[in-house]
Amino acid sequence: MSNDLKVVPAGDRNIVVTRTFKAPKEKIFDAYTKPEHLKRWLLGPQGWTLPVCTLDPKPGGEYHYLWRHEDGREMGMHGVVKEIHRPDHLLTTELFDEPWYPGEGLNDLSLTEDGKTTLHTLVMRYESKAARDMVLQSGMQRGLSESYDRLEDLLRIM
Repeated sequence: MSNDLKVVPAGDRNIVVTRTFKAPKEKIFDAYTKPEHLKRWLLGPQGWTLPVCTLDPKPGGEYHYLWRHEDGREMGMHGVVKEIHRPDHLLTTELFDEPWYPGEGLNDLSLTEDGKTTLHTLVMRYESKAARDMVLQSGMQRGLSESYDRLEDLLRIM
């Protein structure tokens, strides 16, 4: 598995996440917008599941995710779909049910296909540099890496 994940701070408030997948962008877009797929890959580090996953993939549509760890801990997140342009672009807000960083996040996903692979670019924007830095220091890169490895596996069988 070629994991070329890059997580880079940009400006004062952004984190840019890139990774190349060996799949068409339509499949990746489906993996982001269909709860039955999200439940299989968007899990973070080992030990977590996504038992609650609702998503209305249209402008103004809402989503809610609830992760549960094998030790009983839970973490929920919700937001609103701001823009959706199948299969290239998805823009959503992000707010944790129990906020652990200040303010609301904005996730801007772009998918660019070159015929053999798709470049996945996720720009995560926060309300302040302090919030962005809290996210960077949270260990989120490990969770993203493990989730995207699961996504790569899922894309092979979709």
